[in-house]
Amino acid sequence: MVSIKDVAELAGVSTATVSRALADPDKVVARTREKVFRAVEKSGYVANTLARNFRTRKTNMVLVLVPDITNGFFASVIQGIEWVAHQNNYRVLLGDTQYNPEGERAYAELVAQKQADGVITLGCNIPFEYRADRKTIDPNWPPFSMACEYNSQIPVPTVCIDNELAASEVIEYLSSLGHQKIAFINGPKDSPICQDRLRGYKKSMRKIGVTDTRKLVITGDFSINSGRESMQRLLGQGSRPTAVFAANDEMAMGVMAEIKAHGLKIPEDISVVGFDDIRFAEVTDPPLTTVRQPRHDIGKRVMTMMLGLLRGESTKSSRITLAHELIVRGSTAPARP
Repeated sequence: MVSIKDVAELAGVSTATVSRALADPDKVVARTREKVFRAVEKSGYVANTLARNFRTRKTNMVLVLVPDITNGFFASVIQGIEWVAHQNNYRVLLGDTQYNPEGERAYAELVAQKQADGVITLGCNIPFEYRADRKTIDPNWPPFSMACEYNSQIPVPTVCIDNELAASEVIEYLSSLGHQKIAFINGPKDSPICQDRLRGYKKSMRKIGVTDTRKLVITGDFSINSGRESMQRLLGQGSRPTAVFAANDEMAMGVMAEIKAHGLKIPEDISVVGFDDIRFAEVTDPPLTTVRQPRHDIGKRVMTMMLGLLRGESTKSSRITLAHELIVRGSTAPARP
């Protein structure tokens, strides 16, 4: 079996240099690093990763918890995380939790078992035991950060957008087109970002003189099917809305399908707005007006934040708010008189 000593002799360097080149390549000069890598390839040496992890107490792995891996929104966020991780010699483990808190805690145990160094969650749940009344991060937690969502009780390091402002801007835009009867299909009630979007919706509806929105607001679950079912309920009320704002693009697509199933036209009869700007939004028929989240940048920023936590550079919680953008396409038009 080829040993690290064999690699060192072949490369003409010390065994310590070989170990450093394999564990932390950036700390070895490029010429030496290339000599080591060529020697590794020529000799067929395979590093004992488990032994190295045991010695250093590092795995160079980060666990990312995804609420629903089938939701297209998360793909670009994960790509951003992967890009920064790769640049810094880290790898990413994905856990598809399906919004299950018990599943999230089970995945988080991988850190306690030294199979990952830190946890990033793209949902709103904290996968560790905590007391909400303390309002502080438990110092015993491993490095932990959040993206897209946030937790309203514990100030965890977070990267997201201003969801309340984004929702307000959607209603202001629809109002500028003459719409007043604007329905809102929200996501899960326990999601802080959905609470923010509902707050932004109601605030701007009051500004345009609509104070009673009880029959205009429906709670969905971010799926295409819940968009269809919610639109069925709205159309079944008799007096249909002139515009529908859905809290994500997948529900907006369900809304559009149901509107067409009832023989109505978009945007002539009903305008539709989504949220997220997933890659399919611009190829719907008609193309979907939506709020663009900087998904790739969210992923890059939260992984950069995680690297800081892993290096012990920051123990204070922080919240980074990135800019969003309203993308106007063909699914919205002025309200008919």
